Amino acid sequence: MPTGPTFADDLPQPSRYIVGIDLGTTNSAVGYVDTRREPWQVQTCRIPQLVDVGQVEALESLPSFHYQPVADQATAAGLRLPWNRQPPEYAVGVFAREQGSRVPSRLIASAKSWLCHSGVDRTADLLPWQGAADVERLSPVAASARYLQHIRDAWNAQFPSDPLPDQDLVLTLPASFDEVARELTVQAAAAAGLPRVVLIEEPQAAFYAWLDAHHEDWEQRVEPGQKILVCDIGGGTTDFTLICVRRGEGEKVQFHRVAVGDHLILGGDNQDLALAKQLEDQLGGNLQPHQWAVLVRICRRLKEEVLTDSCPPQLTFNLPGSGAKLIGGGVRVEVDRDQTRPLLLDGFFPFVALDDKPQKLQSGFREFGLPYAPDPAVTRYLAAFLTAHRHAGDRVAPDDPAGGAGESDEASGPPLGARRPAEQGRAGGADPARPDIVLFNGGVFNSPQIRQRLLEVLQSWFRGDDSTWSPIILDNDRLDLAVAHGAAYYGTVRRGRGVRIAAGLARTYYIGVESDPPSAVCLVPGNAEPGQAIDLIQRRFELLVHQPAEFPLYVSSTRLTDVPGELLPVDREQMKPLPPIRTVLRTRGKKQAGTLAVHLHARLTEIGTLDLWCSEAGSDRRWRLQFDVRSATQTDKDARETVGEAEGVIEEQAWQRCEQVIAATFGSTGRDKPDGLVKRMVAALDLERHEWPMSLLRRIWETLLDHHSGRRKTAEHEARWLNLLGYALRPGYGMAVDDWRVSETWRMVQGKLVHNAAGVRSESWILWRRIAGGLSSGQQRSIADPLLAAARSLHRRTAAGKGSGDVGFTPQQSVEMWRLLAGLELLPVGDKTELGAMLVDLRSKKSMQPARPAMIWALGRIGARQPLYGPLNTVVAPETAEHWLKKLMANREPGEVEAFSAMQLARRTGDRYRDLSDSMRREVVDWMQSIPVSPHLVQLVNEGGALDRDEQGRAFGEALPKGLRVQ
Repeated sequence: MPTGPTFADDLPQPSRYIVGIDLGTTNSAVGYVDTRREPWQVQTCRIPQLVDVGQVEALESLPSFHYQPVADQATAAGLRLPWNRQPPEYAVGVFAREQGSRVPSRLIASAKSWLCHSGVDRTADLLPWQGAADVERLSPVAASARYLQHIRDAWNAQFPSDPLPDQDLVLTLPASFDEVARELTVQAAAAAGLPRVVLIEEPQAAFYAWLDAHHEDWEQRVEPGQKILVCDIGGGTTDFTLICVRRGEGEKVQFHRVAVGDHLILGGDNQDLALAKQLEDQLGGNLQPHQWAVLVRICRRLKEEVLTDSCPPQLTFNLPGSGAKLIGGGVRVEVDRDQTRPLLLDGFFPFVALDDKPQKLQSGFREFGLPYAPDPAVTRYLAAFLTAHRHAGDRVAPDDPAGGAGESDEASGPPLGARRPAEQGRAGGADPARPDIVLFNGGVFNSPQIRQRLLEVLQSWFRGDDSTWSPIILDNDRLDLAVAHGAAYYGTVRRGRGVRIAAGLARTYYIGVESDPPSAVCLVPGNAEPGQAIDLIQRRFELLVHQPAEFPLYVSSTRLTDVPGELLPVDREQMKPLPPIRTVLRTRGKKQAGTLAVHLHARLTEIGTLDLWCSEAGSDRRWRLQFDVRSATQTDKDARETVGEAEGVIEEQAWQRCEQVIAATFGSTGRDKPDGLVKRMVAALDLERHEWPMSLLRRIWETLLDHHSGRRKTAEHEARWLNLLGYALRPGYGMAVDDWRVSETWRMVQGKLVHNAAGVRSESWILWRRIAGGLSSGQQRSIADPLLAAARSLHRRTAAGKGSGDVGFTPQQSVEMWRLLAGLELLPVGDKTELGAMLVDLRSKKSMQPARPAMIWALGRIGARQPLYGPLNTVVAPETAEHWLKKLMANREPGEVEAFSAMQLARRTGDRYRDLSDSMRREVVDWMQSIPVSPHLVQLVNEGGALDRDEQGRAFGEALPKGLRVQ
């Protein structure tokens, strides 16, 4: 787990100002309190920003848009801000939003949604997703940091004696943000020069804003026993939160946050996309990407107007033309109010039954590469949330959940699951799922149409016999400022003023243990609060010393009453997997394998992440456990799911025979030749090579590493050792601690080949290709640089007739070089584009014919629309893929290799910015059917879908281990 930030509590003395920042998907805002003025009052900090060239205005919010002007604009004095000495190279705010709507290829939007996108490396420079070639790319973290940096500079210009980094700073984020997204938000703040932050969830901040606005009479508006539902729907996310009203000590009313919903990338942006899709169909479909991006921006404004009570029956706008008609060739579009409202209301807020569940199949919206919620119906998610937390607040855990769990049977507080006397039942036998009070928050609820629709849906669920029932509606006057104001108010609560919401974690964490069926121990309960420590001393875990250990980690937002230390079966419907905890226990003694009995300990940090460590039973020795945030920011975990462990293990006697065969070849006393080693292993195991389970493959890897000195015997020994090592570890992921195995392989092999022979070098290339999916981007870069240099030299000499000297290998020997370069999916798009261009030039040269099939395969892998393991931001541009395809289809005698490569290049994904044009894909289908090829390859180009088992192996370059699935 990365070390958390320094919190505002650590300041030597209280700052003058308490500042709340709402870092929003669509708009950001700042509220503050001047503690030297009585009474303390939340104010809005106006943010100066460009609204046009040469025009700066101080506005109440900062649109969360980033625009990079073309070079001549960047030098214009008209883009300078009051605090900048030099013209900036980018703009954020109103000007960025407006100019970016005209030139979307230079615009970054929805950076906050990208912070929780597990399908890309969120720390990589990938935005704008559909950016122009000359635009500086930023990571979602860096883009968020630039918004915060603008806010910091604007504040410092207004309050030069009290710079923002020195103030008590409260930063908001969705309640449903997971640990990785929270950590990345903190990293963005630190990158903006704001190292001290306190985080608060946006729905809580919205409720705090309501408490502040009604500080004189809020106690007359609520009463103990009521349940408050906060519906927070912004541009990018939907958040649900439940707050219970209880009577505390001295008959004072208290608020307890008791439940939060799962994270949903679903909000106003989805409505914009739905409206744009309807209008695109009205225009005949298949708009060019730049036209589509402009249309989506236009639809944001159309949506807001259509969902007002004063909207006229008809609206019109002009859409720019395409190609040569981009200027002056626009299209006039008519929008009918009465046809559009049902799309936005019934499509996203339909009347559904309370027991309806959201659909799990993907809705088809994959625009801009973001993983939107599968079901667009917000009301289905709300129904699922309310029913899942029907009894939230009825049952309470002990007052001190840390309470030394397992130390004593006399823990203070009521037993887990006990009911507070004041909260037994609901008036008139009402459904416990029914909220009594609703607070709307987020820009979507600026529409009275949507507020009324959601109110009607709630009434349809809970009116029952009482036809007059309706929830009490709490109002915040300014939905765009409520979260920022509430964050500032929360800062005053931290100083002892105002009303506090008691907010536990609202998520329960579990740590997996080896068992059949899989089980997990409750690690941190849902009612834990920041700063609490949980000691699981009632359970012992056996860990290997000096060897890697991995614990699965799970989280649940519905199982909030499980007890720390409780052993439970893993329920994948309620327990979602997180990146695992990994550790290697090292002691001062000799490096000798053994086990230690340890206890686990956890502490919930203030930013909602976990500090985890273990201690030796009966000793004071302790070890920190590492939460693997890196893997969660770099790979899509779903793409790496495996049932490798479930494939089982072989009989131990068979393994011992196999181990002896390996030792007889590579051991210090072994005399067997490397030729025929695999055949001898097959005989010892009585199992064909393609049937070897992943557990066996990883044991083979371990044994080969134990006998690594045996590779020194001859070049043939080293070549066979490298070949089998890569085969046993392919594809570099899929089993516990594979990342450690890959790092050990890298340490042992990279730059340390013993024999200078072409066969050894070729086998090292095969090794790295096989385990490339487990290599870091830096490691792939290190492998690629010398190979790219050699490829450039070969290209200059062969294709252009320039250059001289020996490149170090023959065309036949270059086969594995091309295959390796194609398998390095983390390489930047620029390198892939250059490599593909060289392959297109070289494939038809007579001297390169021995390598031609490998080069065609490599071209398809490099230009694939769907990577096997790499992040989506490394996919080459569709225009580049189309150019390669045209060259490929020009071949006079195409075969299966060309057809499969064409499928990779043209495969439909549903993402407009990765997919080729419809006309190009039709051309590819016609060409493929003339060969002919497998109908499934045609289907993948026409309709999309998943590769079958054989196709996965062809895309990877050889058969994958049993149990492993790729995309």
